Amino acid sequence: MSIDRATAARVAKLARIKVEESSLDSLASEFNQILGFIEQLNEVNVEGIEPMTSVSPQKLKRRIDQVSDGDQQDRVLSNAPDAREGFFAVPKVVE
Repeated sequence: MSIDRATAARVAKLARIKVEESSLDSLASEFNQILGFIEQLNEVNVEGIEPMTSVSPQKLKRRIDQVSDGDQQDRVLSNAPDAREGFFAVPKVVE
């Protein structure tokens, strides 16, 4: 895949990045270098390799998933400036 000047301009617009017309060629070149690196990564054989959470082998700490301090809805909502029907009430911000 090759990125041309028009595609670089479109990507910049979608990312809401202001790019001068004179810089579009170098931006397209950088995109092509990035895509070339990704193509190199696709050539790596990862058959039989387990996914990792870290570069050093670690066991993740786990806890029992249980409710330990629930059923306090009235106490929690007592601090709310406006609570209705058991929920926090907030002003409308999206029209």
